[in-house]
Amino acid sequence: MQFKHPEVLYFLFLLVIPVLVHLFQLRKFKKEYFTNVKLLKELIVQTRKSSKIKKYLLLATRLLLLTFLILAFAQPFFEAKDSNSKNNELFVVIDNSFSMQAKGQKGELLKRAVQDLLETAPEETNLSVITNDEDFWNTNIKTIEKDLQKLSYSPIPFSLETSLSKVKSHNPNQGKDIVFITDAIGLNTQKLEKLPENTKTYFIIPEAEKIENIAIDSVYISQALENFYEVGVSISSNFEEEKSIPVSMFNKNNLVAKAILKLNKRKQNIQFTIPKDEFNGYITLNDNSLNFDNTFYFSIPKPKVINVLSIGQTGKNNFLSKIYTQPDFAYQNNELNTLDYRQIEKQDCIILNELETIPQAMHTNLKKFVEKGGSLVVIPSEKINVANLNSFIQNFGNIQFSGIQNTEKKITKINFANPLFSNVFEKKVINFQYPSVKQSFGIKSAVSQAISFEDQTGFLNTIYKNSGGVYVFSAPINKENSNFQNSPLIVPTFYKMGIANDKNGVQYQTIGQNNPILVHTQVAKDEVISIANDNEDFIPMQQIMEDKIKISCGDNPKKAGIFNVIQNKKAISSLCFNFNRKESTLNKPSDESLDKINQIDSLDKFFETIQIERTDNQIWKWFLIFALLFFVIEMLIQKFVK
Repeated sequence: MQFKHPEVLYFLFLLVIPVLVHLFQLRKFKKEYFTNVKLLKELIVQTRKSSKIKKYLLLATRLLLLTFLILAFAQPFFEAKDSNSKNNELFVVIDNSFSMQAKGQKGELLKRAVQDLLETAPEETNLSVITNDEDFWNTNIKTIEKDLQKLSYSPIPFSLETSLSKVKSHNPNQGKDIVFITDAIGLNTQKLEKLPENTKTYFIIPEAEKIENIAIDSVYISQALENFYEVGVSISSNFEEEKSIPVSMFNKNNLVAKAILKLNKRKQNIQFTIPKDEFNGYITLNDNSLNFDNTFYFSIPKPKVINVLSIGQTGKNNFLSKIYTQPDFAYQNNELNTLDYRQIEKQDCIILNELETIPQAMHTNLKKFVEKGGSLVVIPSEKINVANLNSFIQNFGNIQFSGIQNTEKKITKINFANPLFSNVFEKKVINFQYPSVKQSFGIKSAVSQAISFEDQTGFLNTIYKNSGGVYVFSAPINKENSNFQNSPLIVPTFYKMGIANDKNGVQYQTIGQNNPILVHTQVAKDEVISIANDNEDFIPMQQIMEDKIKISCGDNPKKAGIFNVIQNKKAISSLCFNFNRKESTLNKPSDESLDKINQIDSLDKFFETIQIERTDNQIWKWFLIFALLFFVIEMLIQKFVK
């Protein structure tokens, strides 16, 4: 037992006063003689004994009354079980990603979680509520009730790391309680191991009754015919039973094609044939699970000729003329000594094929070319000066060449996750005829590898800088040094490098990825470009680049759809935005991972637990009650005991 005001206990010395009063009676007794007291003797003895008992009873009650009264003013209490955490800040992290659209026993998981918080959180409790895209700091549940009721689903997937960084930045030295309400899709618990000791985490994981879902993952041009496009649609599902789903294609709001897809695999493709013309529309399907991934917006611009320039010896560039053919490409080759530098800014893709030296003037021009969104391919010559090559490559990324190596190497690995090969292969190719090189440069690089040697070093390295791309080979690919030109891999590789700036083909953006977008238009210095549709409008970050403007949308827009780029109140271009499909797969972490977290059943239980464990047991009221009780007992003794 502890006391809030222990100094009051000094008043216990006052207990001496009733004792002294009892021992030293101030009253003096006077003898009175009666004529005959013989018959009163026994009564006198009895009266004296009663009086003595009464005095002792009064002394005891007064001592106890005074003792309990002093103790009550000292405010005794029993310390809480978890007293060290009673001043912790409370943070409630609500996962409002699209996977929380799934339905549990009491409806959609997100709506149920918000309702539980509103019903169970004490109104006077100070807390902070963090969601994927919105935060409410140092408030109470009554203040933010309406905001939480309007909480919508966020296109930003749930990130434990992001949520923890927000919490850590708020009063770093203060103890914290963090309650996560999430369905645990994509949950990575490793970050919890690095939390400060004064931070306690609790997880409430609502469960969906059904985890079956269908999602449109991507749209691509599978084949470009003379007058038509064959548009491929990649669809994923986790249905156990075979199911038929209608899939529709709309150009703007006009239905242009419809097909029935029989779901019998995890990943499936369906094809649509449309005229080879401008397209701004979407693919849609219906299921009874998550809705956000049922529609995919995309556009196909009018076919434009892609300008490709190769710089190098004509004889070594003959294979390029067979890849970059009309009508899709306008290809030309120039020797270095006849190059007109004014041609560079007119190109979409430039290939430096085995130059023995790269002039300093080319460093500056090609750096500017890439920053404007151009594609640059670098194929080194075995005779090039390594210092000159490194000086040039450093303009774009962290790649360091060392001396030429006369060791034959096989090309054995394709990085299918690299953007260069997106929508190129229907399935991962494992066994293929491996090309090889006789000589290659040693290379140190921290950039992504699109194609690798058998020793895991990079054969083709990719650098994506702003909206441009740089593709760096680590070996010459002429026929004397390599058989790569005879490999089936050469055509899709160079074709994709040629169209990498998305001048043609299917175009769309993913909300939240903030990839830079180039819009071809002349913009005045103080002019502002906006992006809008019928439901939403915003002003993106923008950078003027001569005949183009580079825009970055951040986390905008909030909803998927087709938007117009507005200049001087006129639509000059269209952009299609889709939600990230990361939340489409409703797969929780393994039970082993979930065992590492402190999982609780409900918010109601959480608030009840911390109330019990962190509240001191105040018992001063009981002492005050006992003091009043002994006061009443004293009154009764005075009145009824003779």
